[in-house]
Parts: sequence; structure tokens; C-alpha cells
Amino acid sequence: MTTIASAARADTEEEILGLYRAHLSKGRATLAELFGSHMEVASEGSWIYTSDGEDFLNLGGYGVFTMGARHPIVMDAITRQLRSHPTSTRILLEPTVARAAEALVSTTPPGLDRVHFTLSGAEAVETALKLGRAHGKRRIVSMIGGYHGKTLGALSATAKEVYQRPFRPLLPDVTHLPYGDAKRLEQELAAHPGQCTVILEPVQGEGGVIIPPPGYLKQAEELCRRYDGFLVMDEVQTGMGRLGTWWGCDAEQVVPDVLLAGKALGGGVLPVSAAVAGRATFAPFDKDPYLHTATFSGQPLLMAAVQGAVAAIREEDLLTRGAALGAQLLPLIRETVQRTIPGLVVDVRGAGLLIGVELIEAGLAGELLIELFNHGIVANHSMIGSSVVRFTPPAILTDREVTTFGAALDRATRDLVERRARMPKGGY
Repeated sequence: MTTIASAARADTEEEILGLYRAHLSKGRATLAELFGSHMEVASEGSWIYTSDGEDFLNLGGYGVFTMGARHPIVMDAITRQLRSHPTSTRILLEPTVARAAEALVSTTPPGLDRVHFTLSGAEAVETALKLGRAHGKRRIVSMIGGYHGKTLGALSATAKEVYQRPFRPLLPDVTHLPYGDAKRLEQELAAHPGQCTVILEPVQGEGGVIIPPPGYLKQAEELCRRYDGFLVMDEVQTGMGRLGTWWGCDAEQVVPDVLLAGKALGGGVLPVSAAVAGRATFAPFDKDPYLHTATFSGQPLLMAAVQGAVAAIREEDLLTRGAALGAQLLPLIRETVQRTIPGLVVDVRGAGLLIGVELIEAGLAGELLIELFNHGIVANHSMIGSSVVRFTPPAILTDREVTTFGAALDRATRDLVERRARMPKGGY
């Protein structure tokens, strides 16, 4: 992999930071400087390689890399398609989109057999909200701590003041309820029978790995049926094996009206998302194929990635591997932080390969991310639960890589304590 990294264009850190500031985002440039201004130029499996010859174990990526980077099965499927027909006219029949839909619905709960492919998770959310509107559901019910994207419709359902404030007014008739509170959900649905689209995540990822009470998802489904609600399960982050099952809603045998997929759906190589629905739910789009469209929806290269992703999970039994790996990592992380930084940790929680460490303040989460990076580990912050460091490791981690991570976490947390000890009293 060193050869791949050295073969990249000889860009300097200063040049790329200058281009970020000139053409992308000054804030992004500043964030990169906090992490040493490293430039990632290559990746393979669980590893990221930088232009200066460093390598980092990737337990981040916001849930994209369930099967690691450049998985051979995914890459083979994409490469074959790239050489023959990467982009279609969208007028003629095209087999890869049909096969990708077939592959995807073979993994989803029974009855969900219609697919609309998009590029981003937010687009999938918009698709679901429009389907709800098409069925007369003009009110949106989402959960405090939930994250559904930042396009205007998706942002309306994302209950975060700092993201919403500059763009108001957003969609009307949106209510944010406490996550996991079935009684409060019933009150809202009963007050507006037949009018509500309910959107929620099986586990709130950006919320800080918030796990609902057992039975909550099933209760939400039953309440939507009782009061003629429209249930959207946002599995952009939790789906495709992230929680150790194909979908987070599988654990309680929930069948939503619309299931949203993304992140790992593109096999860790290409951006793909999807909204999957039953025949009756999808009827408005079935009837008029131009009612909801996108130029790059279902393009062959992306659809090859979807087929490769499903095949990789099946052929390498990544659901079983992911569940076992999560059961190994959660106690490892919990034991380490409780031993090294006990006074700084509020909680360690997780489901499958979605694990969060909640610290006593948001600043500490940022410091821990930097210390982890200094010891060769990439993790993520949480955009809603800002005091939570989030780990989303690939299901392909080896025993050796788990050991590498454990040792790095131990050193990073110890260095965090030492750094705080050197700070002036009352400072951070």
C-alpha cells in the first residue's frame, strides 16, 4: 500500500489547505489542522494511508465501511461495470438496477419489494417524506436526538437547533418527541389520526449511540397501525449489518412502511442510498415514473456496488462476524476507559459495530478523538450527541487489529489524562 500512497500526486499539505480555504471551507481546513493536516491518499481493508507514509486503523467513516475499504468482491463488481457501461440513458431497460433492487429486497423485511435508489441518505429521507405526503400524511413526527440529514425536508426532521436555525422556516407541522417514549408517541398519533409520518432510527447514531428500550420499535409500529400513521425506519447508518443483523428493525421483526438504506449500501466505495417500500406504499411512484426522479438514481456503476456489497456480506458471513466483533469490542472499550479515565466517562454503550463513549463534556470528546488519531486510530464525533466519541469499525477487523486498537485506546486515554494534568487549573 506504500507504493499506492507514494504514487499519488505530490501535493503538499500547505497547497491543499490553501485550496480548501479558497474553494471548499475554511472550517474544514481548520479541522484538518487539528488532526495534523495529514492527507489520506489510499485505503485498503481496515486501513487508511497518508501521503507522508502514516497508516491509520479506521474505526470511523460514519458507518460507511462495514466491509472495509475496497473490498475485493465490491471492487470486482464495480470494475467490470466501469469497463462496459458505467452510466445509462435511463430510457432503455438496464439490467444492473434491476439486479441491484432484487439483491437489496432479498435482505429487507417481508413485503418491502419496491426500491427507489438515490445517492445520499438525505435524499432517501426526502423520498420517504414525499411518499408519506402522497398518502396524505402531512405531519412529521421525529425524535429528539435523531439525525436524518440536512436538506430542507430532512433537516425539518433533524431536531438540532444549531443546524435548523439559519434555515427557518422549514417544513410546517413537525413535532419532535422523546426517543424511546412510546406513551408520548401514542398521544401524538391519537391527536392526529391518519395524518402523521413517523421517522426514527433503530439506534440513534449521530445522537450518540442511543439505544431505545426493548420493545420500543415494535410499539412504534403497532401504534402507527392503530392510528393510521406512516412509519419510516431510517437505517441509513444502522442497516447493512452495522448492528449484527441486516437491519436494526429485524431484532423486533418490525416491518415499516419505508425502510431507508445508505452508507454501507455502496460497499464502502461509492455513494448509494435507497428507500424501500411495499407495493401499496410505493403505488404513487409505481403509477407515474416521473413523479419523483433523479438523474443519477440507479446508475449502473452504483448498482454494481450495491450488488457487490450484498454479495460481500453474504459470502463472508459479515453479519455473524460483525455481531461477534461487536460483542468483543464493547467490553474491551468499556474496561479500558473505566480503568484509565473513570472520572471523565459517563457511559459506554453499543449495538453490534456501533459503539459510543460518552464523556462528561463535548470538549473532552474532541480531545479524545485527537489523542486516538495521534496513536493511529480514526474514530468519529457525534453531530447531535457532541460529547460522544463514536466507533463504527468494519466487520473485517482481525484479531491482530483488535489488539492494535486496544493498545492504542489505552495509550490515548492515558495521554488524555496527562494532558489535562498539565493544564492550568480551571482551564481546558
